[in-house]
Amino acid sequence: MALVPPHGGKGLVCCLLQGAELAAEQKKAEGLKKIDISPRAKGDLIMMGIGGFSPLNGFMSKADWKSVCENFTLADGTFWPVPVTLDMDEEVKVGEEIALFDPKKGVFMATMKVTEVYEMTEADKKWECEKVYKGQGEESADDKFWEIAPKDHPGVQMVMAQKKYNVAGPVKVLSEGDYRDRFPGCYMSPAEARATFEEKGWSKVAALQLRNPMHRSHEFLAKIAVEVCDGVFIHSLVGNLKPGDIPAEVRIKCIDTLIDKYFVKANVVQGGYPLDMRYAGPREGLLHATFRQNYGVSDMLIGRDHAGVGDFYGLFEAQEIFDRVPKNLGAGKDLITQPMKIDWTFYCYKCDGMASLRTCPHGKEDRVVLSGTKLRKALSEGAPVADHFGRDEVLDILREYYSSLTEKVEIKMQSHAAATKM
Repeated sequence: MALVPPHGGKGLVCCLLQGAELAAEQKKAEGLKKIDISPRAKGDLIMMGIGGFSPLNGFMSKADWKSVCENFTLADGTFWPVPVTLDMDEEVKVGEEIALFDPKKGVFMATMKVTEVYEMTEADKKWECEKVYKGQGEESADDKFWEIAPKDHPGVQMVMAQKKYNVAGPVKVLSEGDYRDRFPGCYMSPAEARATFEEKGWSKVAALQLRNPMHRSHEFLAKIAVEVCDGVFIHSLVGNLKPGDIPAEVRIKCIDTLIDKYFVKANVVQGGYPLDMRYAGPREGLLHATFRQNYGVSDMLIGRDHAGVGDFYGLFEAQEIFDRVPKNLGAGKDLITQPMKIDWTFYCYKCDGMASLRTCPHGKEDRVVLSGTKLRKALSEGAPVADHFGRDEVLDILREYYSSLTEKVEIKMQSHAAATKM
């Protein structure tokens, strides 16, 4: 059997230039109008460059933006769950070529042919937030969302801080940033991941999304996937996170340690991808599955509160949303990667091991709730970590990281993770 095909029916759409073509376009960029871009746009560009966002070859038009927010599809009917847009204040004209510049690193990231410029009013931004970021949790209730989200939801903050215009058009990507240098052997393109899986003879591949260090629940999910698939792809976000999240270098060191000591290495591949978190909860779960299809992944592990923020989303809303997405869209247009839905997992003292609500008959007094947010809060405050929460080798790495910090970050707990026992 073969790996699942890339999303969109066009193969891997890679916008990253190489060789002489790259050198010529880099020189051309120096003479174009220079537009500074956000870290989020930089990550989106790299994903378009390496084929991670296939079939996208540029930033979305207004019709695409509206259809994605409202219908979960691009304007041509291809499934896509989250807007990928470029905002700016600068005046540009349709037909103009511009150079997209990373001001932090001082490099040109891409050139772009402008095909559309559309204004994003305050009302437009609010509409996007309500469609994409509003969930079914208590903080998303109609009387609470706009009271709480502007100060507590990083995804909503990101959208509301966008500039006056969105600019659409195809891109030619000039750089992958410094990810290959920073994460050698981990950061990989979809083509590289597919080659690795094919070399191993895998066709049914599960992905575990990580933005937190791997605790026992993550380990349990990965091992469930190993049992029912050819292998598991532990795929970490190496782009930007919100304050209080743990840097990618530390998380990858933790995963390396876990794989070395607690996994059959032949059945696991660790990888990194260059996006920033959007913190879009269930919609982001769909995005994770969509671009994982481009990496060759057939099954996306979706556990409790996947990509969640605070109490904006129901505990299993990121699983349930897969049942509501449009289907039978046409050749290549459907989402093929499917969710592997796992119930609430925890350590049970009476079971003497990891379990879930489907397998453990005992009461909440016998269970240790496992939460990445809860782990970060305990470590940041120097508080003790409950037995069986994480592997000792991983906790040692994390304690060393937290002891090196000179400034502590306040970490907000979700209500369901606030207690040790569930």
